[in-house]
Amino acid sequence: MNRRKHKKLSRRLVDAALVGDLSRVRSALRSGAPAETADPAGSTPLYMASVHGAADIVRILLAAGARPDTESGTGSEGTPLCGAACWGHTETVRALLDHGADPNLREDHGTGWTPLDWASKGPHPDTADLLVTAGARKRD
Repeated sequence: MNRRKHKKLSRRLVDAALVGDLSRVRSALRSGAPAETADPAGSTPLYMASVHGAADIVRILLAAGARPDTESGTGSEGTPLCGAACWGHTETVRALLDHGADPNLREDHGTGWTPLDWASKGPHPDTADLLVTAGARKRD
């Protein structure tokens, strides 16, 4: 695939994930958009879907090859698991954990918080409990 087409498909996929449009996500993937991609700002479709709690889109992106621990953006974003935990999207957190997301991975570009930090400060006790069950440890 040439660079221009790759960029166009990546943008279509990120935009579709941002608005939670499942059919457009599927269409972009069928057209060859790589699931592990980012827009020019560094935002990944998996992060966008995770922040918005679109567990169905998260599952499709993960099945298509998106890596669950890829950090998104350059400062204001973070990992998909942190994004989902921040907003208490328990089903999305579960989908990410089921695909190997690290429950103890701290964000490098943002706050340096873990998913459990985000869920606890949310406050989202159900999400925090799920993370602890998955092996998340509280920071000292």
